[in-house]
Amino acid sequence: MGRKLALLVGINYPGTKAELKGCHNDVDRMHRCLVDRFGFDEDDIRVLVDRGSSGPQPTGANIRRALARLVGDARPGDFLFFHYSGHGTRLPAETGQDDDTGYDECIVPSDMNLITDQDFRELVQKVPDGCIFTIVSDSCHSGGLLDKAKEQIGNSTRQNQTQSREYEERSGTRKNQTQSREYEERSDSGSSFRSFLKETVRDVFESHSHHGQSQYGGEDQDEAYSQPTGDGRTKNRSLPLSTLIEMLKEQTGKDDIEVGSIRMTLFNVFGEDASPKIKKFMKVMLGKFNEGGSGQQGGVMGMVGSLAHEFLKAKLEGNEEETFKPALEQDVQSAGEVYAGTKAWAPNNGILISGCQTSQTSADATTPQGSSFGALSNAIQTILADKHGKITNKDLVMKAREALSKQGYTQQPGLYCSDEHVHVSFIC
Repeated sequence: MGRKLALLVGINYPGTKAELKGCHNDVDRMHRCLVDRFGFDEDDIRVLVDRGSSGPQPTGANIRRALARLVGDARPGDFLFFHYSGHGTRLPAETGQDDDTGYDECIVPSDMNLITDQDFRELVQKVPDGCIFTIVSDSCHSGGLLDKAKEQIGNSTRQNQTQSREYEERSGTRKNQTQSREYEERSDSGSSFRSFLKETVRDVFESHSHHGQSQYGGEDQDEAYSQPTGDGRTKNRSLPLSTLIEMLKEQTGKDDIEVGSIRMTLFNVFGEDASPKIKKFMKVMLGKFNEGGSGQQGGVMGMVGSLAHEFLKAKLEGNEEETFKPALEQDVQSAGEVYAGTKAWAPNNGILISGCQTSQTSADATTPQGSSFGALSNAIQTILADKHGKITNKDLVMKAREALSKQGYTQQPGLYCSDEHVHVSFIC
């Protein structure tokens, strides 16, 4: 019998404009469940919550280190479990090379140091054979969080592929695919690269405006789930890009952060602790600076603003390597690896149970009596309390869907895993 190891993360973002209420309670209930129902040892459960200033906080660096330790300590036969309750967000793809959802889905640590879907895929790829890693993400846009995993229950991938085809048919061109090829062909030209990105950003916004999906979390995003009837209060666990940008501005003191520079800002702020995908992105950008040459550096500098100034300043001061060392040390096989369209094999040892589809939001609910919880987390605990024997991943997700629908929510939990894990018992 293998060991049972877990990491539980709950983030309420107290005192901020992103504040939630139920995430700590989700973690507390799951902690009790792991010990009482599934036989986990207290010493094998690590908890990160932003409840007070004592103890390690659920920052991006701390969550990554805890996840790396969880996977790094695993041996064949072990059961690994990660529960996340908090905000989710999604970043538009850097180029027209969309992945199966067209975004980078992310979870939002307490310090805004995003952890991306590709980060989770690369983490799960390190799980040893004979070991299962189950992820429950009670957050918005969580349907695509385990990048490239097979969708067993849900419509995130199919829905976005259909939308992409409809848009291309309306526009009468497969412009994004053409631009992707042009990007590779123009890699020796900073000004062409700038023009390419400007066109791509425009296309991303135009495409999703056709489908009523607001990048900034306006009314369209708030309508992604329906609030149950009664006197309770419900908030969604989505962090709109506009709010993320505002919080990054407050944190950094910089006023020039925009949608197109979020990744660069994250690297500037967090450096070595930034997402591996963010560092790969920066390495490719730095390559573009160097390829552009002095004659075209102005165009590139206009595209990235303060980052280009910082790069040039570091270069002049002779510490370019030290300033961008975290990015330069990243292994990047090709430029396409930093985009949402990266091609890589699907993780086989990972199981994702998402709170909703990638285009939906997950609810953070508070009852009239003052009890707060995530809608998915509450459904899971209710189902497990009623089901004393083992329950498969598929049955759990289907029952959760049914329960949430009866309660008036439109969010639809999803299951993402290989075929062999569909009917495996939840957790163990």
